[in-house]
Amino acid sequence: MAIQKLLSLLFSQLVLFLLFLDLTNSQGLQVGVQVGIGLTTPQGLQLGFYRQTCPNAESTIHDMVQQFISSDRTLAAPLLRLHFHDCFVRGCDGSVLLNSTSTNQAEKDAVPNQTLRGFNVIDAIKSAVEKECPGVVSCADIVALAARDSVAMVGGPSWVVATGRRDGTVSRASEALAQIPSPFANINQLKQNFSAKGLSVKDLVVLSGAHTIGIGHCFVIINRLYNFTGKGDTDPSLDPAYAAQLKTICKPGDNTTVVEMDPGSSTLFDADYYNVVATRRGLFQSDAALLNDIQTRVYVTLQSSTNGITFAQDFAQSM
Repeated sequence: MAIQKLLSLLFSQLVLFLLFLDLTNSQGLQVGVQVGIGLTTPQGLQLGFYRQTCPNAESTIHDMVQQFISSDRTLAAPLLRLHFHDCFVRGCDGSVLLNSTSTNQAEKDAVPNQTLRGFNVIDAIKSAVEKECPGVVSCADIVALAARDSVAMVGGPSWVVATGRRDGTVSRASEALAQIPSPFANINQLKQNFSAKGLSVKDLVVLSGAHTIGIGHCFVIINRLYNFTGKGDTDPSLDPAYAAQLKTICKPGDNTTVVEMDPGSSTLFDADYYNVVATRRGLFQSDAALLNDIQTRVYVTLQSSTNGITFAQDFAQSM
């Protein structure tokens, strides 16, 4: 009994310490939000970059995104994923949008990107913006703003997006394959992926929360369900009851069926993802991996036990 009380006390103190850190971070975020229009970020971007050259650009993008999300809420996850995958290769330069040629396989056709959606949305937004301001607004900025707006439209936070990105002209599938975090990755691999992009371990566990919306394909988890170590077994880190449920949906050889990553609320951006992970029901191995590191596990526990007390704020800051 004494040990239980001591552990409870230590956990409470840890939670308070994390809350203090998050409060400090939120104060920094508020300062960042108050940066005036026209000031330049370290990356050379500006808030209100198009205020003179295309003053209605951001409102046009917002309205177009709203049209699409109003008719299909499932598009929020693909638009956010499109932004992530773009940014992990050569920075947020829109190179994920480029098509392959006879002499080059582009990012779009790399294995991690073959299930991307939302290209039609970006094309439609680009067309609308071009009618107002031909040749002014980059596709890279459209992808970044569409991700932000779509998340906010399905219950998530909003965040400040500085603009002025230039569209990239180089797009290589090999770079996407090497740099985009894999759903099969362990925690050390994930930390390396994020660190290589200047992102912290906290960014890793916070941005993983994007899996609160969207779906996963059965072919990604088939081995986890049926042949995890090559002996016809199931991944022991997956809750057995949930594994049995997934097996009724995903059969060996199934290349088309999809599964919600956050069952029951896959079109609502909330903190339930952390409840899913905490109860060993994370769909991908990369989700389960968050329980294998003290820093990521503590964050998962904090959010799952407090209904995501700081998640929205943290996500906005990491973005």
